[in-house]
Amino acid sequence: MPGAGEAAEDADHNRRELKTERQLRILEYVSKHGGADVTALATWLKVSGATVRRDLQYLDDQRLLQRTHGGAVSTDVGVELPLRRRADRFHTEKRAIAAAAVELVAHGAVVGLTGGTTTTEIARLLAQRGPVTIVTNAVNIAAEMVPHPDVSLVVTGGQARSRTSELVGPGAEKMLAEYHTDITFLGVDGISVDHGCTTHDALEAATNRAFLAGTAETVVVADHSKIGRATFARICPIAAVRRLITGTCLEHDELTRIRDRGVIVTTTDSGEHPDA
Repeated sequence: MPGAGEAAEDADHNRRELKTERQLRILEYVSKHGGADVTALATWLKVSGATVRRDLQYLDDQRLLQRTHGGAVSTDVGVELPLRRRADRFHTEKRAIAAAAVELVAHGAVVGLTGGTTTTEIARLLAQRGPVTIVTNAVNIAAEMVPHPDVSLVVTGGQARSRTSELVGPGAEKMLAEYHTDITFLGVDGISVDHGCTTHDALEAATNRAFLAGTAETVVVADHSKIGRATFARICPIAAVRRLITGTCLEHDELTRIRDRGVIVTTTDSGEHPDA
């Protein structure tokens, strides 16, 4: 039985998770419609106007949208949240995906990890299990792996993206061309049959393609909100994907279409499926 301190910590984490999810839904709504008023958002989200106003003020402070009298309008930064804000979103689901992913990794394997919150969870589990070689362009993953003696760590060069803590561009691609990985776990912002694997940034997409060019097996790891979604920059077509591990246990037409293209789809049930 968890103690009072652990129960309070879990409750606080759940509140942060719900808040993060609500704010992301606001960003997506405002981006899609160009703007929104407090009343419409409160009705849509089934929360109070005061809650929406606090969320809008926070998002304005982060320069993710612009507050107006009675609502907010979209800015030109898009809806890609910084890594630190995405870490709480569907955290339980991402840990379940990571646990399934690690089962595919042989001891002593060379593993490629792109940036992302789900791939970060995979790195943590691999470090606990060891020994393993990790090749990554994610600065945050590298920083966590350095203290682990059973992890042989290779970090690419490149240009840093502050929003995702990834190293991207020609420098990263050139270094990745020198390595071969047994398996690469690819984090994406969207995956669909029509658009393949996509992300928000073109340089990031190109660097991810360099990972895939040097790996024996590509496994996409994506929480349920990414299924059927397409974002700005294409990483690869669906034919380049060997496996997909996702957290959704719900019937999803796009998952059926992905399976029909020959992708091995693994679903995990964390019990965490809020509306996206």
